[in-house]
Amino acid sequence: MPMPAAEIARMIKQSLPDAEVEIRDLAGDDNHFAAVVVSSAFVGKSKLQQHQLVYKALGGTMGGALHALQLQTMPPK
Repeated sequence: MPMPAAEIARMIKQSLPDAEVEIRDLAGDDNHFAAVVVSSAFVGKSKLQQHQLVYKALGGTMGGALHALQLQTMPPK
């Protein structure tokens, strides 16, 4: 079952309340997305740790309802 972009953003913001989240549907199928996530939670963390925080926020949806997520993360400037 596909997952709407708004639901992805909601889940990320629920876990990272200060996050600015931009989601793009890459294939128009609600399964393949690109996301840009900016959060102060990323300060001092490696890219791997930043991505892990986002994947944790998405729970078990990766590989299921959410098939692919191209992820770009960064702390605020």
